[in-house]
Amino acid sequence: MATVVISPYDVANYPQGGGHFWVYLQYVLGLRLLGHDVYWLEAFRSKGREELEAAALATFQARMEQYGLRGKCVLYRTQSKEPSPEPPEEYLNMTRGEAEAIFERADLLLNFHYAISPALLPYFQRTALVDIDPGLLQFWMTRGQLRVPDHNFYFTIGEGVGRSGEKIATGGPRWIHIWPAVCLERWPYTFDPCCEAFTTVSTWDSSDWVVDRDKSYENTKRVAFLPFADLPGFTRQPLELALVLRTERDMEERKKLENCGWRIRHACEVASTPEMYQAYIQRSRGEFSCAKPSYIKLQTSWISDRTLCYLASGKPAVVQNTGPSSFLPNGEGMFRFSSLQEAADALEAVNTNYRRHSEAARQIAETYFDSKHVVREILNHALR
Repeated sequence: MATVVISPYDVANYPQGGGHFWVYLQYVLGLRLLGHDVYWLEAFRSKGREELEAAALATFQARMEQYGLRGKCVLYRTQSKEPSPEPPEEYLNMTRGEAEAIFERADLLLNFHYAISPALLPYFQRTALVDIDPGLLQFWMTRGQLRVPDHNFYFTIGEGVGRSGEKIATGGPRWIHIWPAVCLERWPYTFDPCCEAFTTVSTWDSSDWVVDRDKSYENTKRVAFLPFADLPGFTRQPLELALVLRTERDMEERKKLENCGWRIRHACEVASTPEMYQAYIQRSRGEFSCAKPSYIKLQTSWISDRTLCYLASGKPAVVQNTGPSSFLPNGEGMFRFSSLQEAADALEAVNTNYRRHSEAARQIAETYFDSKHVVREILNHALR
């Protein structure tokens, strides 16, 4: 069995992100179910707010222990988002020698942190980058907006990456396609015809813009959802958004959405821990969600890690179409809409035979996104 060090991004610094934690945990759980030894490596960014940072670290360490990673976590301190040319000098829970000994005996670094310190990589026998922002990552790299250190292997969850004639610039690394992962053992089928609302969890607004020379566009869930604000008027299906809302404009737009018939919850009330996030999804009737503009403009065929959790739970997904796919279904357990009317029709279709679509949703997750299968594919490429 292999020893794998997985390097997530911004989990320890984001304790209220229950869903964000699950993104990387799915891969950890898949590796462990196959019998591999897994370590978690992460940069903890210090901002000088000692009490908040101490609370975030305590929450993080408790979660590591809860999910079987006690003694398997390597945290190093950094002061900036920018990668350091030097290896970390300070580790928070072990000595530098102990940390580097783990790196040197590991078979693989499975890295999700695009701006990882390049000085860390030589300690590992093999390194693999995993792209979970398809289209955007390739854009940032080809435009020189992000410098990704050299890895031995490059994996992407974007089916549109490298597709002939498509819009994603891919000069540079050779990208190996994988499916995103969900741990089916931890996300069981939970059919309940009494569940009422189609839901999703998201940050409403951010400073996320795509800037390309003299062109730019806002790349947020806010601009994705606003064209569908009137959807509740086209369907009898209750729709609910659990959102991170921060600004006065966010609150004004919340009122507008509620006036259109949306139910709005604060994400922190329903998804601030991994357990709350899972419970919220499993109490939902299904997922309705829109995609950030970049995924559509670049035709990435992207599917959200969150959507996988709905599917595995037997919750049908009605999600925005992000490009042609050779495997993503449309019309059985999962619907991919491009217009308001298509979205309304999909919700009606799900409710016409809810059990059938619930079973189909679980089958999609079992067929394509089982974390054991995904990580096995990664290791077959990286360790052969």
